[in-house]
Amino acid sequence: MGMTQALTIGRLAERAGVGVETVRFYQREGLVAVPRRPPGGQRRYAPEIARRIAFIKRAQRLGFSLEEVRSLLLLEEGRGCEAARALALGKLEAIEARLADLKRMRRALAALVAECGSGRGRRRCPIIESLHGPAPP
Repeated sequence: MGMTQALTIGRLAERAGVGVETVRFYQREGLVAVPRRPPGGQRRYAPEIARRIAFIKRAQRLGFSLEEVRSLLLLEEGRGCEAARALALGKLEAIEARLADLKRMRRALAALVAECGSGRGRRRCPIIESLHGPAPP
């Protein structure tokens, strides 16, 4: 790696679209290697490290945990497309389940809001009452 291509941590973070602390965090997590510091100098990063960091951020935005990202990075190195597909399929199923939960929660909350706004019933606020739940036996 020539010195003209090498990046300081600040330039690396800028190129990857993250903060310096994010780069350091990924280093602590073992997702990004820490280059040696030359005597009296600054660490320099290869430009392709910015691509790796961008990969990590995109995977996180898709809902992958850091452990799952670590697995994807290992698969990338070994060209494990089928294993990556299985991991992504599992993530997709988890997202679908979460969406179903969110839709159920939306329906329940919308019903409570409508009941609260209707002024019907002799109860106090239906939202507050529903959060108390049924009286214990």
